[in-house]
Amino acid sequence: MPIKTGAEYVQSLRGRNMKVYLFGELVKEPVDHPMIRPSINAVAETYDLAVSEAELASAKSSISGLQVNRFLHIAESAEDLVNQNKMQRKLGQLTGTCFQRCVGMDALNSLYSVTYEIDEKHKTNYHKRLVDFIRMIQEENLVIGGAMTDPKGDRSKAPHEQEDPDVFLRIVEKNDKGIVVRGAKAHQTGCINSHWIIFMPTMRLQENDVDYAVVGAVPADAPGITYIYGRQSCDTRSMEEGDIDAGNSKFAGQEALIIFDNVFVPWERVFMNGEYEFASMLVERFTCYHRRSYVCKTGLGDVLIGAAAAISDYNGVPNVSHIRDKLVEMTHLNETIYAAGVASSYQAQKTKSGNFLNDDMLANVCKHNVTRFPYEIGRLAQDVAGGLVVTLPSEKDLRSPETGPILRKYLRGRKGVDVEDRMRILRLIENMTLGRNAVGYLTESMHGAGSPQAQRIQIARQMQLEYKKQLAKNLANVKDDTPSSPEQSDYFQRVFKISRKG
Repeated sequence: MPIKTGAEYVQSLRGRNMKVYLFGELVKEPVDHPMIRPSINAVAETYDLAVSEAELASAKSSISGLQVNRFLHIAESAEDLVNQNKMQRKLGQLTGTCFQRCVGMDALNSLYSVTYEIDEKHKTNYHKRLVDFIRMIQEENLVIGGAMTDPKGDRSKAPHEQEDPDVFLRIVEKNDKGIVVRGAKAHQTGCINSHWIIFMPTMRLQENDVDYAVVGAVPADAPGITYIYGRQSCDTRSMEEGDIDAGNSKFAGQEALIIFDNVFVPWERVFMNGEYEFASMLVERFTCYHRRSYVCKTGLGDVLIGAAAAISDYNGVPNVSHIRDKLVEMTHLNETIYAAGVASSYQAQKTKSGNFLNDDMLANVCKHNVTRFPYEIGRLAQDVAGGLVVTLPSEKDLRSPETGPILRKYLRGRKGVDVEDRMRILRLIENMTLGRNAVGYLTESMHGAGSPQAQRIQIARQMQLEYKKQLAKNLANVKDDTPSSPEQSDYFQRVFKISRKG
């Protein structure tokens, strides 16, 4: 039976044979670990939203013929992509953190068109394999994790030049049944909470990197896979009594290092096998989808703006002009992110395979905004909240018969506001700007889907300066056909070389 609700999803994760290490110890049952469970709750919300708001969070698939979770849907129109963005913002509002499924959705959509074009050139059958895989996961309603980022080792060297060849995931064996891969994937969002993992190349590859040009899908608990759980600031607060100090006790994100130690992949789950020249296409299409997927951060921004507004009210200054001005600025920055992402989706074009790919320039503008604006929104939220964000005593102090009455006397805000409510909002602001969910709101905004320079390279490649210069010359009635200056030509050649290095 397919998974339907969040509760059924949580149950589906129980009893798996997974090797998950946290604090140097093997975790017996990840579902019940207090540090891991909040991230599972966030994924569960993606199931419940598809039930409560089916039009937003589900779609009719032409592959399976079913109404499927939108995270498993191959975009068949620009409207599908826009609805992805609307769903992402809604889930950000509901969870206040990373809900971990965008990477799988974007991996499926990018692979859908890339496998089609590999088959077109090499007469392979990757696209059919992928479609069969998508049909299966749609029918069972599973969570897919996308694993693209390798540890990379010495960044100045290509994969085949590394001292340790395993710092990029690679094929180490082939036989009549499938392939065996070894290596690792770093910073993997929601991987332990996934049912399947799709691994992909992380950069454009050379002919000598042919063993690294591999894409495949494996169960998350496949033999040979080990997970080492990533730390997050203030993460152990989820293991303490009470729920105030966690800030957001129900939801959190998740990252881990995945080790592939001679993992077998049957041929029917292999979607690239040595076609190194298509690695760059896959990376570029994946990042195109994924960079506009960062409109999810506007949902988190909505929560943080709401928290800043609430604490200003609790402090008795909701209508002070500079407070209102800061809330306006936070909203302006948040909506600017959303506008670029949705515009990228609206300007989607149909690929050869039939699915739709959003506009690349606007996707990179969206993500580049995301590398900056959440930090400013967070700074303004801390400004509005005041110093208690980092000096607030603990929940145990509030519950203590000795110190509790003192805190209730001296941590009062305006009349009618419970001190506990004020503490809860302050802890939420701390959680999103300094604590555990600052990973999903700030640092992930900086580095996820490529760090800022990656977007600047793509923007530079698509600036169309010659076309724009000609527009200016036409209006200024300039008649000469002067070529670009050597310095300007050299700049774009250097940008292209940088982009080829990844």
